[in-house]
Amino acid sequence: MTLRERLEWLTRMAFLVFILASAAFLSAITAMRIAIHGRETTMPNLVGKNVGEAAQALRSKGLLLNVADRVYSDVPINQVVRQTPPPGMLMKVSQQAHVVLSLGQRQLEIPSLEGNTLRVSRIQLLRAGLQVGEVSSVVLPDAPPDTVVIQNPKPGKGAGTPRVDFLVAGMPREASYVMPYVVGLNELDVERRMDHAHLRTKIHYVDASQWPHGTVIDQAPLGGSQIAVSSEVDLTVAN
Repeated sequence: MTLRERLEWLTRMAFLVFILASAAFLSAITAMRIAIHGRETTMPNLVGKNVGEAAQALRSKGLLLNVADRVYSDVPINQVVRQTPPPGMLMKVSQQAHVVLSLGQRQLEIPSLEGNTLRVSRIQLLRAGLQVGEVSSVVLPDAPPDTVVIQNPKPGKGAGTPRVDFLVAGMPREASYVMPYVVGLNELDVERRMDHAHLRTKIHYVDASQWPHGTVIDQAPLGGSQIAVSSEVDLTVAN
């Protein structure tokens, strides 16, 4: 066999070995992919199932159940409230699904708080492991301010929430008055207007020859201000 024939033969052998190695490598990759995908499954929906049903649904897919927590809720005891991972996610066989189970409704005992002040009611709720919910107020002539008029839930056992809402007697709003603009008016006329509005006045007299005697030349608060009936109005009058 000549040298050239030998080189051609070696080349053909090398090419053949390369083809066989490539085929073997591709076959191995394909087998690995099939093996990996063959061990995957989808996470079922467990929410609403009791713990036995959830465990059976997982076992049928080669998955395991792990109870991560238990919480009070409105659903029956031992039902799944939440799950991780969510339904439909791809999982590897033998992986765990973490679930939160219901302890059922917490049978809370709500104390009687109507008639107490809001501060005392807050303290009683904290001592009972409860919370203050929404606090609304309404002005009632026969109820002392800051007194609990209505509570929800009512006193007793069986409440499904630790939050207690209050309707509280509010502080009566003081009557208000829109301060008129009185600069330039006569002192006596202004005092009559203030008396009619039940406003107290404090008068300061100053020498101001450019103004007629007894004329209001300054005021506080200013005209248009919203003032309470108990406010005092300062008037500066030309002497």
